[in-house]
Amino acid sequence: MGLAIKALLRNPECTMSSLPIDLKIDRAQRLLRMIEQDAPLLAVRVAQLSRECQESAKLHAQSLAALTRAELQRLVEEKAITELSEPSPHGAD
Repeated sequence: MGLAIKALLRNPECTMSSLPIDLKIDRAQRLLRMIEQDAPLLAVRVAQLSRECQESAKLHAQSLAALTRAELQRLVEEKAITELSEPSPHGAD
């Protein structure tokens, strides 16, 4: 896993705090897709390792996916709250 992803997961607010919410959601969705699509390749990459190491790697990927899903859910909720609190534009009379 890349260092940028690890840094992001350690402290997402530090690196993403100034980004627009839609961009944060897009990035979280992209990361989740990457993790999910990588599962078969992960199995191949760890096949030569001991059973314990294989399980550890798979468990780590699953944990990363769960954290990403939780962050994505938080961002979607944050966006909904923000949209509800913003005054809606009214047409000119």
